[in-house]
Amino acid sequence: MTFTNIEVTHAAGVSTITLNRPKQLNALDAATISELSTALTGISSDTGVRAIILTGSGERAFAAGADIGELRELQSATAAREMALRSQGLGRLMSELHQPIIAAINGYALGGGLELALACDIRIAADTAQLGLPEVTLGILPGWGGTQRLARLIGPGMAKLMMMTGERIKANEALRLGLVERVVPAAELAQAAQQLAQQIAALPPLSIAAIKQAVNQGLNMSLDQGNAFEAGLFGELAMTADAKEGTTAFLDKRAAVWQGK
Repeated sequence: MTFTNIEVTHAAGVSTITLNRPKQLNALDAATISELSTALTGISSDTGVRAIILTGSGERAFAAGADIGELRELQSATAAREMALRSQGLGRLMSELHQPIIAAINGYALGGGLELALACDIRIAADTAQLGLPEVTLGILPGWGGTQRLARLIGPGMAKLMMMTGERIKANEALRLGLVERVVPAAELAQAAQQLAQQIAALPPLSIAAIKQAVNQGLNMSLDQGNAFEAGLFGELAMTADAKEGTTAFLDKRAAVWQGK
């Protein structure tokens, strides 16, 4: 499939989606959101894809936010709400996808750009990256899932501080807060993301998908409910061919061969 605002490549079980609007610092307009949804929906049914990398083109930005021109042209609260719901729908799709998504944050991740990264499962940032939710400086709030995902990730107090000031933070501070999981030199970002994706892609896909499901859905449950949900997934996995292969390979002292069954 051919896209205008993104590029999609596939190699060795890993799909890489690159936001490709470098002149606009990869700003997320409606067309880009639609293309991302279409690409991810297609990838979701591809059993050969075991992991996904999401990054931005150029050296300056992962995604510098929403398209401000589109925001300015909104004519009603209903239209603005529908814009937010469409973008939140992309985040929901990303959360429900069985493949893990790694954000390779290569520069600015601001506003909607950071909200897009928050919807990923793992975030690796270049040491030159800057992250923030500056919507308050525009007289709005993060409406693409930011108020909910950020608070769940770094806690409500720090999330409010970031959103109420609109201040940007650097990559190492984001790492300290738990907003990103790794920081690497900018020149090594693509390689680091690819190595992690390949590492995950080499592991049993049913287990990876179940781990993602258990964590994402468990966040909305009580501890007892989450544990019960986890136990159910464990029971299902234990009866798979991959589980039988994994335990047999361990006892035979050989490498396991995963089938995704």
